[in-house]
Parts: sequence; structure tokens; C-alpha cells
Amino acid sequence: MPELTPAKSSHADLQPNQLEQLRRFTKVVADTGDFAAFRQYAPSDATTNPTLILKAAQMSDYKYVVEKAVAENKKSNLTGPALIREIVDDLLVLFGLEILKIIPGRVSTETDARLSFDVEGTLEKARKLIALYEQHGTPRERILIKIASTWEGARAAAVLQKEKINCNMTLLFSLPQAVICAEAGARLISPFVGRILDWHKARTGKDYPPAEDPGVLSVRAIYAYYKKFGYSTEVMGASFRNAGEIRELAGCDLLTISPHLLDELQKTQTPLERKLSPELAARSDLARVELDEKKFRYLLNDDAMATEKTAEGIRTFAADMVKLEKLIAERL
Repeated sequence: MPELTPAKSSHADLQPNQLEQLRRFTKVVADTGDFAAFRQYAPSDATTNPTLILKAAQMSDYKYVVEKAVAENKKSNLTGPALIREIVDDLLVLFGLEILKIIPGRVSTETDARLSFDVEGTLEKARKLIALYEQHGTPRERILIKIASTWEGARAAAVLQKEKINCNMTLLFSLPQAVICAEAGARLISPFVGRILDWHKARTGKDYPPAEDPGVLSVRAIYAYYKKFGYSTEVMGASFRNAGEIRELAGCDLLTISPHLLDELQKTQTPLERKLSPELAARSDLARVELDEKKFRYLLNDDAMATEKTAEGIRTFAADMVKLEKLIAERL
């Protein structure tokens, strides 16, 4: 009788996909307003912004969320722009609540970008959003309030963090911005990898391999600075243009990833190497940066990329908030 040889398993059968590998040392966050993506990729946390909410609000699948926000606020005594602002705030929170039904962790909800240079306005909006969540029975521990990484945004975050309102500092493109956010005690920052790459490609006409990607290098430096000097603020790489950027930042505290890149990682089974760790960061030769308002503004102004991309991001998010208000006005 011939000897029976057991069938051999292929390496691909044994190797977990890259999304599973990434989860071993990085918290995976979904960067979308599409509920279906949360069910498919099972992220821990989720981020939204005015652009994503505007897109979702125009999808037939989520018409019920918009209709609920409109119907609930029509009962109030508000009219005109005040009613529209109230509906938009409610809509942002209702999307967040739907997302929190699916994910185990936190959702990020953005303040109005038009308040990016208004400390008191940002404080008022953040407190309003948290109050709406708490009225629906959601504890503030599950919410991150997104604020632009301006000097005024960091000042607002310092106040909010003392009130146990956790902040996600967005539109961040430079180490000086990261430093003022960490000094403010912000819970989390979201440096924008892909938008940094966009700026450099537009200026140089070059393609950058992932290991030399200017956005990747920026986040590596920020991560190393935070870990070396003992800041508790989490680093969440954001705005990716390709999966190579994500692979080069494997080990970052968190990475917020769009559905099409989550899908690519899920379909890839080659080994994924950890590139960032607190141990490696501790050996970096970075010097501590001391900043007051004048020095911060000068250093930001001296960084053309960070200045231009921060301003562009604020303009874009503000424009999409205006579009969202117009969408609500049409529904009314």
C-alpha cells in the first residue's frame, strides 16, 4: 500500500493578511462616513469630517439620518440660519451615534472649520456636540472632538481636555503644530500624510517611494518626538494616498484608513514589518522644541507646505460645511 503524504498548506494559507498583521501593533481606524465599511473591516475607531458627512448625507442609504435631524429640530422655535446650524450639529452627532453602534471604540466629530481661529467659538461648539452625544446616552469617553491645529485650536484643546472633552487635532502638517497640540494635552493628533506628499509632488514633479515619502517622514519625526519626550498624546496618521505609506508607518499608535486601502491591505498576505516603536523613538537624536505664540507662528509661516496645506484644509472643510448647510436648507 503506498504511503500517504499529508497535503502541504501554502504560505498564503498560513500568513494573516496585512490588515490583521497591522492590528497587532497599531489601532486601525476607518476614515469614512459609510456605515457598511465599518461592518466590513471592523475598525476599532472611526473618524469623520465635513467632507465625508456631506458625501454620506447625499447617499440614499443614509437619507433617514438626514430626515431624522430635520424632523427633530423642526419642532423647535428656531428659524433661518439658527435652525440650519442646529440641524447640522444634530446631523453630525446622529451620524456619530450610528457609527458607535457598529464600532467598539471612539468616533471623531469635527467642529466647524470656520471657527479655526476662534477659541471661544470652538469651545462653545465642542461643548454643544458633547452635550448632544450625552443627551443620547453616549459618554464623552467615546467621542473625540476634531479641531484644526492652529494656535487658537490648541488653546481651545487645552481648556477642553481639562473638562474631560477629548480632542483630535486635525489638519496637522508640521512638528511645531504637533508640539503645541501635545503641550496643550490633546488626546490625539492626526497628521495628514497624503496631503504633504501632494504638495511635494506638485512642487518637484517627483514620485517618492514610500520610505522617502515626505508625509511618512513627517509622521515618523512627530512619533519619535512624542515618545522620546514622554507625551501621552496619541499619533494617528491620516490622509493616505497609497498602502505603501501605511506599511511604512506600521507601529504608529493609530492609523485612520479609507475603505479602498483597508480593502487592499485585507487582500495582501505578504509579511508586514513594524517600522515604528517607542524603543526606536527613544534612540532618536531629536532636540526638544520650546514654543511660544510668536515662535510658533514664525516657524509655521517659515514652512510653506504646512502653511499652505493648513489654510487649504480649513478652506475646504469650511466650504463643505457651507454645502451641508445648503443641503439642509433645501430639505427644509
